[in-house]
Amino acid sequence: MENQNPVHVFATWKVKEGQIENVLHLLKAVHNESIKEEGNLFYKVHQSNSDVNTIVLFEGYSNEAAVAEHRNSVHFKDLVLGKIVPLLENREIVLATVLDF
Repeated sequence: MENQNPVHVFATWKVKEGQIENVLHLLKAVHNESIKEEGNLFYKVHQSNSDVNTIVLFEGYSNEAAVAEHRNSVHFKDLVLGKIVPLLENREIVLATVLDF
């Protein structure tokens, strides 16, 4: 059964040397489009204090269906997969659901 709880995405990108400005420029457009999505709760972009070429994304979506909708969006396919991913050395993604204690 599909998770109907909010889902958080933690993505860590290691950007290739000399490409950080290009990635940040493209990522601004991705951010601006992503926050317009109906199921998006937030889209936060962080840059590592110890390595300017490491970007950490913290995204929130209303449920798993909203994550799928984001991944199928034109801006995700064109900008993230088509333009940003080729500029990365490494990309790690974790989807997580908050545990209430």
